[in-house]
Amino acid sequence: MTTPIKEKHRAVWACGDYAAVAADIIPELGALLVEACGVAAGQRVLDVAAGTGNAAIPAALTGADVTASDLTPELLETGQRLAAAQGARLAWVEADAEDLPFADAEFDTVLSCVGVMFAPSHRTAADELVRVCRPGGTIGLLSWTPAGFVGQLFAAMKPFSAPPPPGAQPPPLWGDEAHVRELLGDRVAGVEARTGSVRVERFAAPDGFRRYFKTNYGPTLAVYQSLAGDPERTAALDLALDELAGRFRAADGSMEWEYLLLTAERGGASTGA
Repeated sequence: MTTPIKEKHRAVWACGDYAAVAADIIPELGALLVEACGVAAGQRVLDVAAGTGNAAIPAALTGADVTASDLTPELLETGQRLAAAQGARLAWVEADAEDLPFADAEFDTVLSCVGVMFAPSHRTAADELVRVCRPGGTIGLLSWTPAGFVGQLFAAMKPFSAPPPPGAQPPPLWGDEAHVRELLGDRVAGVEARTGSVRVERFAAPDGFRRYFKTNYGPTLAVYQSLAGDPERTAALDLALDELAGRFRAADGSMEWEYLLLTAERGGASTGA
């Protein structure tokens, strides 16, 4: 049953234009995760919180049997069009990352590219990732780090945002290796983790990042919408985002956005998490 929290989550990601953000800012990250997971033809692959298919589509193009799941149907609809344009064949399933409608051990590889990190209950989502991956299979995660640009974006927006629901944890914690290791625990082995960064050259003007994200990125747009009618707080948020971009902006106008890429082998028996 859909809860008010889930409906709000869907609405956040349905607003704006996440497909543009994925294409303009992080087009290479999905394929990077697919390669790190060793996805190959014939494998059963699940992309959790797949969005518009940033990782699911490159996985399908390897010849793998891919299912892309996401809570937001609008993103899945866009993903289907993008996949068709690239000749990728895969299944698209509306699903909650905290309650996946799949059998235990159903997939050889379970991955998520800056997706599952936004599920409110980290423990519940991690349990589901493990549950649906077969023993010996691969779990692969690419998440923004707390100290990196996107992690700091959420920190900058926090004073302007409504309090999170009880039990919800900050999304960038998925970019903390110790946190993810604790979530997965002894149910996985062979954990490999490394940080990297994506070079963002999209924003030539000093306020370019803020103007782009307040129009296209659901979480940022939602905060601005909540401040409608409060010009002072809106201006304060403008200033906070411009200052944030300035801290990460190089002399040539580019920025480096840090992520954590972690892969692990599912251990144990195939009866649940």
